[in-house]
Amino acid sequence: MLGNFEFCNPTKLYFGDESLKYLNTELPKYGSRILLIYGGGSIKKNGIYDEVITILKDNNKDVFEVSGVMPNPTIDKLYEGVQIARDNQIDFILAVGGGSVCDYAKAVSVSIHCDEDPWDKYYLRMEEPTCQIVPVGCVLTMVGTGSEMNGGAVITNPKQKLKIGHVFGDNVMPKFSILNPKYTLTLPHYQMIAGFYDIMNHICEQYFSGDDDNTSDYISEGLMKSLIHSSRIAIKDPQNYEARSNIMWIATWALNTLVAKGKSTDWMVHMLGQAVGAYTDATHGMTLAAVSLPYYRYIIPYGLDKFVRFATNVWNVNPEGKSKEDIAKAGLDAMEEWMKELGLVMNITDLGVTEDMLEGLARSTIVLEGGYKVLNHDEIIQIFKESM
Repeated sequence: MLGNFEFCNPTKLYFGDESLKYLNTELPKYGSRILLIYGGGSIKKNGIYDEVITILKDNNKDVFEVSGVMPNPTIDKLYEGVQIARDNQIDFILAVGGGSVCDYAKAVSVSIHCDEDPWDKYYLRMEEPTCQIVPVGCVLTMVGTGSEMNGGAVITNPKQKLKIGHVFGDNVMPKFSILNPKYTLTLPHYQMIAGFYDIMNHICEQYFSGDDDNTSDYISEGLMKSLIHSSRIAIKDPQNYEARSNIMWIATWALNTLVAKGKSTDWMVHMLGQAVGAYTDATHGMTLAAVSLPYYRYIIPYGLDKFVRFATNVWNVNPEGKSKEDIAKAGLDAMEEWMKELGLVMNITDLGVTEDMLEGLARSTIVLEGGYKVLNHDEIIQIFKESM
């Protein structure tokens, strides 16, 4: 492994079908005024809301709420949550929902006591918090983002057509997260499979970088193989607890910074996908699915050996009688077949992208330098065209 790094992940995890009871262990550590954040109301239909409220009341907490957090949280929604938190002098934030709710909670946590516009400070200037940070805990109900064990917080500005993620430091990571796989069993099929691909792409974004013999890559290959196996079970039997629990655990380790160690990391699929999301408000995992194969096929020549390894170690491509280029392409063909098997959206046209959006999409795409090829404007346009 090349380079020097540090590793610290302060988030405490409680995992399993009885994990919610450990909320009683954590709540006494924090103040009495709790901001409960959740999404569109599904937690009220499936009973999770009532379970959480009962525990909060049993712990003598005063509960204030921000509901209706959307899959792509907007800057206006962030301002709303910050104002509610300020008005009620919130001591602690509890996010109950999927990755977007967890992301949103972290964005609120760093903005409550910030005396600047959080969009300007955290998302345009990419500065770190210099103010008091309100602690966050998460009760996860949907897997994919890994937000339950990292400092990431993605916010969309619809007026500026920008969707930007800020990965904050250890001090913003959730203090604890509760992972009950049973909470994921009621997800609609579309959201379930979008989450599966979000997990896969998180691993790929870190895997497709560097050319040294890196232990992180071996871990990534194991996570990807486990995901492929369990996802095939889950799409046939969504109530299979073992498969869904494995996927929940994979999602957490895919993006809790472990497999990024010793890596430069890429993240260009996310930059391309987030541009699509900013224009269409499409589901995040589907935007990644729609742009990833054209991107990877474009950069194969620049990272050929890693794509060969991906094909043989993850997809079991037989290399006999094949050139490196053919092996690499066969690996991506195998991934494409798996993606179609899941039922993912495979082009951006189906997500609402039109030809006249392409220039705007390219301008909204943040160019990063950690992968095998630094894209220019024309290359980004070409990849979007091949994604249609």
